[in-house]
Amino acid sequence: MKIDKLKQIRDNILEEIKNSQTLEIIEANRIKFLSKKGEIPELFSKIREVANEEKKEFGKILNKLREEAYDLINNLKSSFNNTEEDKIDLSLPGRNIPVGKYHPLYKMRDEIKQIFRQMGFSVATGPEIETEYYIFDALNMPEWHPARKITDSLYVDKDSQLLLRTETSSVQIRTMEKTDPPYRIICPGRVYRNEKENATHTAMFMHCEGLYVDENVSFAELKGTLLAFFKVLYGNETKVRFRPHYFPFTEPSAEVDVTCFKCGGKGCSLCKNSGWIELGGCGMVHPKLLENVGVDSEKYTGFAFGLGIERLTMLKYGINDIRDIYENDLRFLEQF
Repeated sequence: MKIDKLKQIRDNILEEIKNSQTLEIIEANRIKFLSKKGEIPELFSKIREVANEEKKEFGKILNKLREEAYDLINNLKSSFNNTEEDKIDLSLPGRNIPVGKYHPLYKMRDEIKQIFRQMGFSVATGPEIETEYYIFDALNMPEWHPARKITDSLYVDKDSQLLLRTETSSVQIRTMEKTDPPYRIICPGRVYRNEKENATHTAMFMHCEGLYVDENVSFAELKGTLLAFFKVLYGNETKVRFRPHYFPFTEPSAEVDVTCFKCGGKGCSLCKNSGWIELGGCGMVHPKLLENVGVDSEKYTGFAFGLGIERLTMLKYGINDIRDIYENDLRFLEQF
């Protein structure tokens, strides 16, 4: 290749770059002329075809062409960027950047913790994989109880009696084994049951068990504790009703209803026109359960309760389907 032809090629390349009208064309020309397989690197491979006496000048022209092309492209890009910045109207309001929301289920969990802490309860935790002893035996649950069947509970290994905990009462047993009374604890956490999923049930949900054991604890204190809790959670007009029930770990036992927050107890579709909504179970701790963990049942009495955190959340925020809580639909979560 002759020097004159190289100079003509150089002029053509620089002229084409100068005529770039948009950032896209500038970038395309950068790739066309300066990329690894671009036209300018290709010209360097032609040096071997040039006569020896012209190689020095040939290389000098190519080096200068490469520098000029780089500078020209960078300057053109800078001028375009500055032009775009000049178009920004600083008087316009800023863009709203989406931020994460605090999940309603965990808002409710933390609110429950706060309320009970103000009443003197501490928070206890324990493992989610438990043995049958902590889930059933220590809680005075007989061998024939249906919850012990694999149709009701989720076993990790039936032979070794390991299963996913069905309630956080196991945390209460572990706490009573490690320390001496009095006990005043709540145990919020995930629990698992072999449930068919529908609008009100899932195989995994969150439970909050409560336990208070001391000398001369009465059923009246249980009623007063839950009434105070629900008044803080749902308002001062809330009333509590206790209905007799059976639980193997409490005696006497009861189910807890509160006045429907939607209709104020007058009756509506949410409470099925009864004016009441069931929110959990409770009762006085069974003496045998205390004996199982080495606590003198003649000296100490206590009460326990269990509340479904999803149920409390659904009622607080008017959620009709429990599955909405777990499906991570932004249209749902952005409401909170």
